[in-house]
Amino acid sequence: MSIELRDRFFVLSTRDVAPDEAARYRAEVDATDAEPAATVDGLDISWHPSARFKAVRFIDAERIDERVRDLFARPSADAPYLAAVFVDPHELSFRTFENIIPLDRLFEDVPLEAELAGRVEHTEGVFSFSLRLPAQAQARLAQLDELNLYVPPLNAASRGGERFIFHSALLAEALTAAVADALPPATAEGFSHVNPVFRCNRFEPGDANFHRHRDTPYFDAARRHISRHTVLLYLTGGTGSPALDLVGGAALSEIGDFTCVIFDQRYEHEGAPYRDGRKVFLRTELIFTADEVTEAPEIGELFSKACYLTGESVFAPELARSADAYYNQVAAAHWSGLGEGRSRETFVHKEFRGVHFVANGYDFWFPKTEALSLAECAALTLLDYFNCKLGDTAFRALCRTEVIESDNAGWIPEFLRARHSGSAMTRVDKSAFFPEPERPNGQICCPFHSSGGYDPTRHDEIIELYTDAQSFAKAHILPAPILMLGEDVALDPDRFVIQDTLIHVLGEGALKPVNFAACWNDESIPEDYVIVAAKVGVAKFLVPPIMYTESAGCYHLKFDFFRNSWMVDHRRATIPIPRITDEDWADPDERGAWRRSVDSSLIDDEHPLSASDLWDDEEDDWDDEDDAEDDWDDEDGTEDDSDDEDDAEDDSDEQDDADEEDD
Repeated sequence: MSIELRDRFFVLSTRDVAPDEAARYRAEVDATDAEPAATVDGLDISWHPSARFKAVRFIDAERIDERVRDLFARPSADAPYLAAVFVDPHELSFRTFENIIPLDRLFEDVPLEAELAGRVEHTEGVFSFSLRLPAQAQARLAQLDELNLYVPPLNAASRGGERFIFHSALLAEALTAAVADALPPATAEGFSHVNPVFRCNRFEPGDANFHRHRDTPYFDAARRHISRHTVLLYLTGGTGSPALDLVGGAALSEIGDFTCVIFDQRYEHEGAPYRDGRKVFLRTELIFTADEVTEAPEIGELFSKACYLTGESVFAPELARSADAYYNQVAAAHWSGLGEGRSRETFVHKEFRGVHFVANGYDFWFPKTEALSLAECAALTLLDYFNCKLGDTAFRALCRTEVIESDNAGWIPEFLRARHSGSAMTRVDKSAFFPEPERPNGQICCPFHSSGGYDPTRHDEIIELYTDAQSFAKAHILPAPILMLGEDVALDPDRFVIQDTLIHVLGEGALKPVNFAACWNDESIPEDYVIVAAKVGVAKFLVPPIMYTESAGCYHLKFDFFRNSWMVDHRRATIPIPRITDEDWADPDERGAWRRSVDSSLIDDEHPLSASDLWDDEEDDWDDEDDAEDDWDDEDGTEDDSDDEDDAEDDSDEQDDADEEDD
């Protein structure tokens, strides 16, 4: 049944479907429950759609646990390394809204020497060119439309068509060289590179226009980078009325295939489908080095609100238009300052386990009560903004939500006072997770020589392994301000430091190296006796200080998560807590050993962990040490694509501050 649901999804997504057939399929999906098959980037994933997992994404198949990898479809024949996964849209946050697909492999084996020829300046800051490429490169670009990677855009309420987002440093590098040669010197001054994050858009005749808007410039104060021009690369040609309308600039009614349009991001613009065929184009931007840029905190406030409401639109679709209005206001403000905004503001009232609060994405209001501490208010805001998972459920899915439109925030204090709020969190003593070991008995050797009287809790080798395992777990758990014990939330108030009008959320420090030790004539080994006592979820945050004020019986917290002088991050992980078993013999075939339960993603330079000595359960390696060594070498020798992923992450930051719109 699940395989049939999976395969029908891709069949139905590639052809026109009768309404009754689509309705029957949705009903089958809604009636299907599914457990997650794996986790990638903190998101649970399924290999087929279900009542919970409804949003399709495309990722490198190598990132999926190999035990379940073959269950996931590879719907793109031209990109067979991409697997289709289904995620729960309620788990998405501003870091995971968009699915940026790695597509450098598509361009690895083709010549990409590019030239922008025949420059036409339509008006100030608006240019068009003919993109000249080798025939093989043109064919590869045209192939993008055939990859079957399109998904409905987040801002579907304000535009027609379909799109997918991809990353290609190779394509960006080729275009960077072409742009540097083709732009007039005055326009090219300070030009750095083409953003390697591209949006591939497809419109059919009769689709809705992409409404009039401005593209939001990207700005990174640390790198002194700013986007100033939008790049549209039309892979197909056609006519529209007009196909591209730059308000106060130029209107292009006829566009040839492989036309490149570059325009100043000050221009408001609107795109329309072709009348005579499919419109396919790529959108990216030109990044410049900025000497002086005046920062305006008010613009950051609006952008935070836009991103927050985008996430909330999963629960309340009507919020998509409010988010879109904020994005456009932000884009206009970058060039002409903050003008007249929306006449009414959008707020979201939430109730989480008896705690009521109101938020708009930048401001968070909580009632000031004896039961609700300022640290808990800060913790709830972090959980909400980053949509952290409590157990298997995203925070926002656990909240009761109400959308409220108002002229201002003056109504909030009285509104919250009328609703009793207690505490939704417990306090945690982290030392309780790490009891001291027993004193070692140097006379204990191993189960084989103990004649049934073996006590692993007193064996010095096992105690050493246990304390090393504790050190590893402590390094992840002790710095965490928030712990998830199943669906219960525990707060460490010592990690929230309140100073003047700021709340500092403390992060983790460095970890000292951990070393594992190794006459065992028994098939068990010391690692078999250190097992999992419990699993604790941790939420780690790297965020700027949280501003707060107290007034009218409320705590008013303000978060500027998009301050460019701060690197903002959030990570969630599940940490196994070690304990020594009291069994006098540990079966090596049992899967309860602590070391087996440690997710490899938790191990890095700051959190090292020696390789496991656990036996290979697939073969009997007892009498063949050489074979065993070969097996371990195979496991350690898997291909490492981390450099590619790091490159993608470095450059994808440039799309985070770009608007969620295309032209």
